[in-house]
Amino acid sequence: MERKRISEKAIEDHLRLRVKQMGGRAYKFVSPGNAGVPDRLVALPGGRIAFVELKAPGKKPTPLQMKKMRELESLGATCAWTDSEEGVDRILEELRDGI
Repeated sequence: MERKRISEKAIEDHLRLRVKQMGGRAYKFVSPGNAGVPDRLVALPGGRIAFVELKAPGKKPTPLQMKKMRELESLGATCAWTDSEEGVDRILEELRDGI
């Protein structure tokens, strides 16, 4: 039996649901004039905040997206990306635990 391929939207929906279950918010992040910024700004209780880029399974961030995440990290921001629901769970656990 062939496994159904999950979409980027499904991964984004999973992120929003999990963040909500954790008592946080997952804002759609749009910054006009700043191409390449991450998709979501995630805020969890306890002041845990991160920029998260979501991709379809097997896809990776573009070079511009990686550059923007490095720029944000150089300013002290937490950034992550994933192409799976399991990756979302891992990112959120690490964010929650302060890793």
